[in-house]
Amino acid sequence: MLHQAIETYHNLLTPDVARESWAQLQDQTKRRGLYFGARDVVTVLRPRFLTTEQYHFLQNAIRSVMPAFRKAYHAALADETVRAQFRLNDWEERMVAEKFGFQEPSPSARMDSFYLPEQGVVQFTEYNAEIPAAQAYTDVLSQVFYGLRVMGEFQKQYEVRPLPTRNQMLHALLDAWRQWGGTTRPNIAILDWKEVPTYSEFVLFQEYFQAQGYAAEIVDPRACEYRNGKLTANGFEIQLVYKRVLISELVERGDLGLEHPVIRAVRDNAVCMVNPFACKILHKKASLAVLTDERNQALFDAEEWRALQKFIPWTRVLEERKTVYNGAPIDLMPFLAQNKDEFVVKPNDEYGGKGVVLGWTVSQSEWEQLLRDRLQEPSIVQRRVALPEEPFPSYVDDTVQIYDRMLDTDPYIWYGAFMSGSLCRLSTAALVNVTAGGGSTVPTFVIEPRRS
Repeated sequence: MLHQAIETYHNLLTPDVARESWAQLQDQTKRRGLYFGARDVVTVLRPRFLTTEQYHFLQNAIRSVMPAFRKAYHAALADETVRAQFRLNDWEERMVAEKFGFQEPSPSARMDSFYLPEQGVVQFTEYNAEIPAAQAYTDVLSQVFYGLRVMGEFQKQYEVRPLPTRNQMLHALLDAWRQWGGTTRPNIAILDWKEVPTYSEFVLFQEYFQAQGYAAEIVDPRACEYRNGKLTANGFEIQLVYKRVLISELVERGDLGLEHPVIRAVRDNAVCMVNPFACKILHKKASLAVLTDERNQALFDAEEWRALQKFIPWTRVLEERKTVYNGAPIDLMPFLAQNKDEFVVKPNDEYGGKGVVLGWTVSQSEWEQLLRDRLQEPSIVQRRVALPEEPFPSYVDDTVQIYDRMLDTDPYIWYGAFMSGSLCRLSTAALVNVTAGGGSTVPTFVIEPRRS
């Protein structure tokens, strides 16, 4: 059904429909500020489609692995031997154990994954437990695509359901606020550097929060002051921090370190911050190594262990050790050196594809040198996964051009428990990441054929 729906959509892109739809998309991009830095967020004329069954498959896969993430988190807090596997640095070790006032360390999160619907296979390759982005982009893109002429024609044959997430983000913030002890309508600070390329998304969040009746400002951490138990920025008193800035940047950028006003206010329990410092444990890419390492199997019950083996690719921290791969014992570093085409190396705490090296794209000598270098800094190695492709239409030189693009499927996860909504990024390169130069973000719709 999915292939038929995609073909139907593409066939609707007649010259007149395509021209009008592309002009509308360009106009809406400008009106809504849908930019990543100076680049358009969306560059194609079709959204991502999932059938109801496929969406439910993803939801069930998420539900099956999240209890194991929770167990790993609590084991890390309770046992320094387990915690050491996450490769926290010194200041993180001190901060992750601090109380933050609500139950879940990552009320909002995102699982980056690759999904092959035809095979019924999904692989969760990264868990973004700190600052999952793009909910506002995908919400507004859904509204924009609904208004395109081609979507109007498509909806004559298919039911099309969006997957909004800004509402979920607001609920996650407010649930944390109430658990923390807040009793009033909080002033919300959307906290990040003013020069980041995602600033336009902060504007979309600010508009949404204000439309829901909340005072909300986009706040640069450099503008914050903490005096007399109050955190302010340019006269705006902050009670609830929607933290989009990386904790590591907040600590390490500039000379204030752990004395930054925001950090002091959070540690004094003067403001509620989502996501809190404790999110760093599971946000580390080594979390997937902890979850798939045979030495931690006793942390999980049999059903959880089967789910981890099924949905998370084999992952290990780079170190000199013996381990197991495909049921057989291996000496990790020599084995990796001999099998570069099967593995990816990633820094333990970076984003946007920075520092990710695909073994099959480099020479043998480069790979071996990389392994030696990455032993000196916290890094992981992960088994290569299959990259799905789908055809997407673009509009170039007054013509529709359809060609295959690689795409990821990145479910948003709420309260460490369930999936609602999903990010989708397209690329013509194997590294599918907008920050790293990926080609487009598109909204995801759940579709069904009309029955009458």
